[in-house]
Amino acid sequence: MNTSTVNPSPGSIASTISANAARLSEALNTHMRNSFQPESRKMLRKLHPAEVSELTGISMSNLRTRHQEGDFPDVETDARGRRLYTAEEIDTIRKVMARTGRNGETYLPGRREGDGLQVISVVNFKGGSSKTTTAIHLAQRYALRGYRVLAMDMDPQASLTTMFGYRPEIEFAETGTVYDALRYEDPVPLSQIIRKTYFHNLDLAPAGLILSEYETETAYALQNRIDPPFTQRLAIALEEIEKNYDLVLIDCPPQLGFTTMTALLASTGLLITVVPSMLDVASMAQFLEMAGETVRVLEESTGPTDWKFLKFLIARYEPTDVPQSQMAGFLRSILLDQVLNTPMLKSTAISDAGMTQQTIYELDPTQVIRKTLDRILESVNGVADEFEKVIQEAWGRRTD
Repeated sequence: MNTSTVNPSPGSIASTISANAARLSEALNTHMRNSFQPESRKMLRKLHPAEVSELTGISMSNLRTRHQEGDFPDVETDARGRRLYTAEEIDTIRKVMARTGRNGETYLPGRREGDGLQVISVVNFKGGSSKTTTAIHLAQRYALRGYRVLAMDMDPQASLTTMFGYRPEIEFAETGTVYDALRYEDPVPLSQIIRKTYFHNLDLAPAGLILSEYETETAYALQNRIDPPFTQRLAIALEEIEKNYDLVLIDCPPQLGFTTMTALLASTGLLITVVPSMLDVASMAQFLEMAGETVRVLEESTGPTDWKFLKFLIARYEPTDVPQSQMAGFLRSILLDQVLNTPMLKSTAISDAGMTQQTIYELDPTQVIRKTLDRILESVNGVADEFEKVIQEAWGRRTD
């Protein structure tokens, strides 16, 4: 057997890695072409009346009545006469209800006069803790709920960007990412790199491998006292687009470097994902210790960090796994109400959807076993709804 490609000589390591990268890139291109039309971007499917009712709080009967009375716009119907709604049409319906419905303001859950932009970092020290899965599902859910959302990818691996249908290593190899707005030499306004997505009310600030340069450049900037420092760069960048959004959800890298600290210090709240296993909890404990000490040092020069909340999400949870259940109970006994009551379940539906860069909100319900989809939707929607109350409380609103 020829083992030259299995165990390459030292001189050929670099070329072997490059060749592997090229083959993988071509294979991924083929996969993306097979998954989506090559000339177009991803599109969000149309939603059924039951989904509209769940998202808006409008009962099915009221939805039908309002259509019959002409209050709501005409929408497409399927072969069985069932209405199908685009996200834009749902937004129009929500605005009609805000003007004419009882307790109309509840149909527009975003910022009101005097409310500040909520900037939320989804973070963990360890990879595989469902950071990206959590960030994109929350971003999409809140966009569908009527919030104006900016999903910000600050991980050079750019998994969040990939989930929106981009090829970061090709489309954002040199420019067009968050790095352009954070870099120390000739930064651009954040608005110049923000992309509209196929989700109404949801925009993307992409990432790419070039974002890793920010770590090296920040170390140099600290030595040479280049202003503004990393502790303020994202906060300053966000000021330009602050009025355009209700929520910014940041997918952070899985390490506590300058990029993560830049995100944390611009945030108004943190959501830390943790898999309920001994190794993951031990890793999180290290992350918390390092983050606490680092923030404490930085606060001496920047002033107190104004986080409205710090919450923990138990992710990739399997209720039938006894050790996981025990560890989840342990976390709740130590961290108390900082742990969200609703866990994010581990599900084949999420894994299968990810194979084609989709989320459970993008899946056609006919492509998945109904029971499996209902189970994970209940979990993800439950997490989003519970965390939404945390956001609303940060704006000083009652959520009883």
